[in-house]
Parts: sequence; C-alpha cells; structure tokens
Amino acid sequence: MARREAKGGGYGGLTTQQASKRLFEFGENVLESGKRHSAMKMFLGQFKDLMVIILLIATVLSVFMGEAVEALTIVLIVLVNAILGFLQEYRTEKTLDALKEMAAPHAKVIRDGKKTELPAIELVPGDLILLEAGDRVPADAQVIEQSALQADEAMLSGESLPVEKKADQNFEHPSREHDTMVFMGTNIVKGRCKAIVLDTGMRTEMGKIAGLLTGIEEEPTPLQQKLDGMSKYLAFGCLAICAIVAVTGILRGEPIFDMILTGISLAVAAIPEGLPAVVTIALALAVKRMLGRNALIRKLHAVETMGCAGVICSDKTGTLTENRMTVKELYTAQRQVNITGNGAEKAGELICKGSSVGVAAQPDIRLLLDIAVMCNNASLEQESEDLFALHKSKAQWKVAGEPTEAALLIMAAKANVTQKSAAVSYTRVEELPFDSSRKCMSVVVQDRGGSRYLLTKGAPDIILEKCSQYQDDREQKPLLSTVRSSVEDANERMAKKALRVLAFAYRELGPGEEPREEGLTFVGLAGMIDPPRKEAYEAVRKCRRAGIRTVMITGDHKLTASAIASELGILRHNDQVLTGKEIDRMSDGEFEAAVGKTAVFARVSPEHKLRIVRALKKQGNIVAMTGDGVNDAPAVKEADIGVAMGEGGTDVTKEASSVILLDDNFATLVAAIEEGRVIYRNIRKFIRYLLSCNIGEVITMFAGMLMGMPVILLPIQILLINLATDGLPAIALGLEPADKDVMDVKPRSKNESIFSGGLLSTILFRGCLIGLTTVAVFSNFMREFGDLDLARTGAFATLVITQLIHVFECKSEEHGLFGINPLNNKKLILAVLVSAGVLWAAIYLPFLNGIFRTVPLGWHHLATMAVYIMFAPILSSILILSKRRPKNFITQEETAAEP
Repeated sequence: MARREAKGGGYGGLTTQQASKRLFEFGENVLESGKRHSAMKMFLGQFKDLMVIILLIATVLSVFMGEAVEALTIVLIVLVNAILGFLQEYRTEKTLDALKEMAAPHAKVIRDGKKTELPAIELVPGDLILLEAGDRVPADAQVIEQSALQADEAMLSGESLPVEKKADQNFEHPSREHDTMVFMGTNIVKGRCKAIVLDTGMRTEMGKIAGLLTGIEEEPTPLQQKLDGMSKYLAFGCLAICAIVAVTGILRGEPIFDMILTGISLAVAAIPEGLPAVVTIALALAVKRMLGRNALIRKLHAVETMGCAGVICSDKTGTLTENRMTVKELYTAQRQVNITGNGAEKAGELICKGSSVGVAAQPDIRLLLDIAVMCNNASLEQESEDLFALHKSKAQWKVAGEPTEAALLIMAAKANVTQKSAAVSYTRVEELPFDSSRKCMSVVVQDRGGSRYLLTKGAPDIILEKCSQYQDDREQKPLLSTVRSSVEDANERMAKKALRVLAFAYRELGPGEEPREEGLTFVGLAGMIDPPRKEAYEAVRKCRRAGIRTVMITGDHKLTASAIASELGILRHNDQVLTGKEIDRMSDGEFEAAVGKTAVFARVSPEHKLRIVRALKKQGNIVAMTGDGVNDAPAVKEADIGVAMGEGGTDVTKEASSVILLDDNFATLVAAIEEGRVIYRNIRKFIRYLLSCNIGEVITMFAGMLMGMPVILLPIQILLINLATDGLPAIALGLEPADKDVMDVKPRSKNESIFSGGLLSTILFRGCLIGLTTVAVFSNFMREFGDLDLARTGAFATLVITQLIHVFECKSEEHGLFGINPLNNKKLILAVLVSAGVLWAAIYLPFLNGIFRTVPLGWHHLATMAVYIMFAPILSSILILSKRRPKNFITQEETAAEP
C-alpha cells in the first residue's frame, strides 16, 4: 500500500496530508519501552520482602507492648532500607535514560516533492527517505536507488562485516529481500540511497524482536530466594520462642498475660531487624564499586547473582574483540610481512623475517600499499607528516568509512604511506565501485607523467582470474601455474586463520583506453581480522580458573568465530562448534545434550540465542548473557544475568538487562562476577555475625528466665545493643576486601543454602557461647556483689564486647580469631571503635546512666569479665581448626589449557 502511494507520486514521496493520515493510522515511529513503574510504585515495591513484613509485624507488637521507642526504631530501619533500595533503582533508571542513543533523532525525507528534515518519530510507511554514509536508519525501508551502498547490521544480525545492498524498484509488490532492505537501528557505512519506508515502530524487525521480551518473566535472584527462605525460618523460630517462653512461665505459675508479653518481647529481640538494611547497604556499596569498574548495575540484587554465574554466553564482536578490522599479514611473490598493532592504534610496524620493513627498498610492498590507500574511500583524521613519531604513542586514529578500508589505511600509515603521500605521485580520476557481481573495486589514477593506471582490490579468487602477470619486485612476470598455486596456498593459509583476505592488482591503461578489469598484474594479498581484546585473554583464563564456562554466541561465520575462540582459549579440542542450521535440525533432547559440550555457536538467530540460554538454565546453570544488538535482547532478558553494552548497545537490550558494561568490555564483566563472589561471601559473614549476636541475646534472656534469675537485660539495653553493635560492624563486614582465592573456586549452586558449609551450626554454637558467657558474668556479679544494676551493667558490657570480638571471627570461615588479619579493613576497625565508644558512654557518662540503668564498672569488674570473655573465642578457634574442610578448588588439570 505504501509503495502504491509512492508510485502514484513518482519519487516525490508522500504529501503532508497523506503522512498525517498514516501517522494517525500507524502511530509514532517508536519502540515500546519496557514496563516502567512510577516512583511511588518503585518505593512501595521495597516493602515486599518477607523480612520487611516480619519487621512491620514486630512494630505492631512493640506498640501493643508499649515499647514505642522499639517500634519507632524498627520503622526507621525499614524506611532506611526502603529509601536505599528505591534510590538505587531510581538513579539507575535515570542513568539508563541518559544512555539512550539508539533511534535516529532526525531523518531526511521527501515530503510534498521537497527534501526536508523531520524527527524520525514522525516517519510513516510510504515515506521516501534519503540515507548516506554515517546515517542511522530510522525505519525498515526498501532501497529503490543506491550507489555503493553498504550497511553495518551487527546490532541486528550479529554479522560483523558490512552488508552490501542493491536496489529494487518493484513498487507494487516489494520483495522484502534482505539485500534490498535497510533496517531500523542499523548504520550506513558506505554509499548513499533512496528508500521507501515499509514498517515503523514495533512493526520493524527491531520492534518484532523487542516484542519477544514481553513473554519472558523475571525470576527472583538466588539471594532473594535465600533471604526469603531464611525469613520463613526466622518467623517460625520467633513463634516457637513465644510459645516456649509462655508455656514455661505459665507452668512456673507466672501470670499468663505477663508471660505472653515476655515471649513476644523475646521474639522481637530475636529478629535481626538490621539485616535487610545491611544487605541493601552492602549491595549498594558494591554497586558503587562496580560503577567505578565500568559496570552499571540496574537491579540491586543482581550484584550477588553475578557471583554464582556458571556460564557466560558472550557475543564476539565488540565484547571479546576490538570491533575494528586489523590487517595482520601481507603476502607478495617475494615475501610475507606480519603487521603489529591492533584496531585504530597508531603504534605498529611491518615486520619481515624479524626486521622492520623499509618500503623504499621493497617495491612490491610499496606498490601494494599505494593501491590500498588509493583504491579506498575511507579516511584517517589528524594525519601527520611525522608519522614515525606517533608510532610510540598509545593514541588512536579517528577513522571514517567502511571498516575494511579503514584497516587498510591504518596498515599503510604504519609504513608512513598515506593518501596524502600517495597523492604526491598519483591523482585519482575515476572509480568503479564495488558490487556483488564483480566482487572487486577499482579506481583509475594518473601519474605526473600523464600515464593512467587501473588499481583494483577484491576477492582473491576473482582477482586471480583477471590476472595474467604478477609483480616480482620491480618487474612484471607471467603468472605461471606454480606462482598461481603459491598465491592460492597463501590465501587458504590466511583463511584457515579466519583472516579476511583481499587481493591487489593493477594494469597500465593505454591512451584513451576504457578501464577494464582484465589482463591485470597481481601484486599481493592482505589478511585482516577483528582482533581479540587484549584484556579478554586473561579474563577467559580467570573464568576457567573460577570454573566458569565461556561460550561464544555470534552471528558471524563458523570459521571466523572458531579461530577467535581458539585464540582466546574458549574453544579447546574436546569442544564442539554448532551453527544455527545444525541447531534447527536437532530435537530438544539432542540439543540439550549438545549444549553442554559446545563452546561456539555461529550463524545464530535471536530465537537460537533464546533456546541456548533456556537449555543452559534447564541444566541448572546460572547463565550470564551479554548482548549489544536488539537481536540479543530476548536472550539477555531470559538469562539469570542479562548484560548489555553501554557504548554500542541498543535501548531495547539495555531495558532487558540487569547489568550494563559502560566500556563494552568482557573483562569488565568478569571483574563484576568477581565482585559478586566477594559480596556473597561478605553477606555470609554479616549474616553469621548478626544471627550469632541475636541468638546470644535470646540465650541471655531465655537461659536467665529458665534458671529463675531476674531479667538480665532491660528492653532499653537490648535496643542500644541492636543499634550500637549490630548495624555498623555488620555494614563494615560487607566491605571486607576480596579473599585471594575468590576466583579459584567453582561457582556455588543456585540451590545452595546460604547456611551451607556448616555455617548454621557455627552460628548456633557461637550464639550460645555469647549468651552463656553473658549469663555467667551476670550470675557471677550477682553472687559476688549482690547489686542487680551492677550485674546488669556487667552483662550488658560483656554482651557488647563479646559481639565486637566476634565480628573479627566472622572475617573468615576457615580461620579462628587468631588466624586472620584484623587490620586489613579499616572501616571495620572504625565501626568497632564507634560501638565501643557508645558502650563506654552508656556506662561512664552520668547523664546516660539513668537512661540505660547502668553503673560505672571498676578495674576488678573488667578483669573478671575478661576471664569469661576470652573463653568463647579461644574455644571457637579450636573447634574451627579441628573441623576445617578444604574448599571446592579448581584443580590444575581443570584449568590447564588443552592443546
């Protein structure tokens, strides 16, 4: 329909009136963004956790008991937790909004027969648009006129090489053939065209893929599941405490109502009300650290989830590689040359047999470089006469044009050959653009003497067919079968290394002769590749040491993907490589059996990526999926950890992700996974600390009650303990530096309990020691001094000091108090000093004595307490050493690179 209207108007496009009707009919040219919540809904969502609900119930109970201060404190803690979580999510969404750069903001359109520029959001089917190199395509459109048109469709298809386009003027029945279409979000890298818009908004190919995201449900993270499970156990434990205390007191003849209130009081004391806030603060601080390492966390709990990643599904182009073609080898009949440097780096040189190539003494190499820069439409910015002075710099060229041609210019510049220097000898007078039928490009140049030459580059097999001679240094010689075979062997050798090979040739034209690509003289070959990032090598090795599989998923050719994967160490001799066509032929059972053995998936579609992620998850893996193009978005959302690219990623993919890599670097993802492992260990540390302390408080009250003692601690004292000793040290534990072995152990299972490895028994045992030590001091003071306030003060101080000592024990699960470095976390030392200062103030400042019902302690009191206090950590250290178990380390055999 759009084409018929266009036809009716010739090439004048739509009228303003037609466009207005179509805008009403089809809507604006935008992709529907992911489901966004209002700020209020985002804030209220922070109160869904079971632990928060338990705390709110505890608040109601505290009010019922008349403990207004306790109730207010819990409410403040819950609000702090909610505000922190809300601010993190809100700021992240705002940061994400600032990163949005996908849609072309404006488009050049023919309206009412006139060229105009309007917002891309106003495009409608039937519009006639104009595109040229450097433009981003604003909608899906069919090309009707073109000149040397090439588009970069990596973000849509995963294909790293530009795609050549041709025109289709069948207005009535548009073919929609891929090579006649340009697609929303892709980039024009070469040439220009006129195209008629066929689809806009969600009807585009990009929109269809974005629509796949709606059927994918988000799952709670492993940490959320574990904390919810722990909350249920705590809720059950609190009810059990209420029942036991109430029944025990009633059996002793105590008033029923008093016993119920006492049981409720103990239950409230047992709840680690600071836990949600501490978890949130620890995660928020980890987010800040990750941001400093170029990883933006969109969802707070994703920090911890990254720590249990077992498989990373990574795109190749731009994540594992530089996303810049680089010439690595040259071949002529006389010599083979290797080229150093990667991407757009200015540093690099041409090396032959271990020595730098002087092009002045190598006429065949100089001729190849001249053809490479003259038969070329790309350009380098900031060229300098003194290029050799730049070779030692880490600076990069600013390139414009098609990536392959830019790579040829950078290669030549390393030998001090530039378009500017070549122009001294030659003037370009004509171009024969590249097209798919000829598979080559030629230009006609004229030297200062007036002689004209045809310079040609293209596919090696095509160029060789057009050649009858070859360049042998300064001479032209017949291209005999032996020489032809040598060239073919060199081409095959480069291709096996996944190098993209171009051939170069020339011929002198006679006066008035038409340029024909025949009877050429073969000069040489250039092999290029999109090289791996330098950081990716170590990142892949680190993953292997950590027991994390790295899987490459790409739209690129199987050979290219395999070569890069082998070079990085992703693909080893027992691993498989599967293509999209091979996946299509597999049943679900066959595919699930193969996916665990496959290291490279090549030529895959968005549906394949989704199937791969689901199969890996079905096998019990925690899967991280990286992506930049819109084709990656469904798989990114389906993955446990969706990772989008901040520089080259589309908005659709960013919306689907939980993590955004601001530098598009695979090594950044591995660093974020390491940070995730660190934070999970630290979460276990402060859970151990908080629960041990709360159990100690419950044991103190419960044991004293069972032994017929007076109430050991008053509610106001328990409140101060919770405020002074629970919060700050626990937060500081969340900032513990990484253990040296954090990336030398296998990923934990997502079903692993947060109390695994005997942590629960350690918590119970240490909590009992804390409580019994406090009861023992109280009993001793009552027996020795007979002063209830003094005994309570001694018990109060003992409980606080014992907990502050215990915080250092929690630094390590493998070592006791005497096997750790107590000084490597300055924030923890500061937190302990602050808590100790609060204790000192509560005991020795007269105006606080009345509030907390304390009395000053003398040296003899402190000496008595010290004897009891040191018993617990000594006994605990002995038991830890006696039952120490080896960690789940990766063996050398597992990490060794296979040939």
